[in-house]
Amino acid sequence: MVFVWSQLTRGDAAYTLVQVTINDMVLIVAYAPIAGLLLGVTDIEVPWSTLFMSVLLFVVVPLIAAVLTRRALIARGGEGRVQRLGAALKPWSIAGLLMTVVLLFAFQAETIVAEPIRVAMIAAPLLVQAYGIFFIAYLAARWLRLPYPIAAPAALIGTSNFFELAVAVAIGLFGLSSGAALATVVGVLIEVPVMLSLVAFSNRTRHWFPAA
Repeated sequence: MVFVWSQLTRGDAAYTLVQVTINDMVLIVAYAPIAGLLLGVTDIEVPWSTLFMSVLLFVVVPLIAAVLTRRALIARGGEGRVQRLGAALKPWSIAGLLMTVVLLFAFQAETIVAEPIRVAMIAAPLLVQAYGIFFIAYLAARWLRLPYPIAAPAALIGTSNFFELAVAVAIGLFGLSSGAALATVVGVLIEVPVMLSLVAFSNRTRHWFPAA
């Protein structure tokens, strides 16, 4: 999704790729310790082996598969073959993500309708976090006089959350109808319109930054 936000703001594609790569590398190392720390202040008990297995299954294995696939395609047909495969798989990956969200909403619809206060309690800190991080990063980029194709994706990358991973882990650990899955559903529900509003704000304030 980060690439989508970057494209909507006409951000620098190479910069976005580097940022996403760094994010993923940090995630591999830091996800389990951070999750363990946050779970440590709650009554939820999740074994460390489960946290590490989640990172392995949902981050490391897809990353290794992608690297091996890319190398095999380049060896057989060059970079063009990689791009053709990416273009062919893109609609299916989006459809898969949307289907996951639809199923989550279907399983959580009764809770969302019946307990709006609970949903609001989940949504409120997410809104504060999203807008707070964006404006700190965006204003810092303006102060540093970064070019707009760097400033916009930098702020949006910092704001965006890994709800794809969160959804996968929540379902895998607690099930589709769990409270953890509800939190990820609300997260997706909040993130998409919030990110679109920030994309619109970025595009309207393009003149704040040098063009290049």
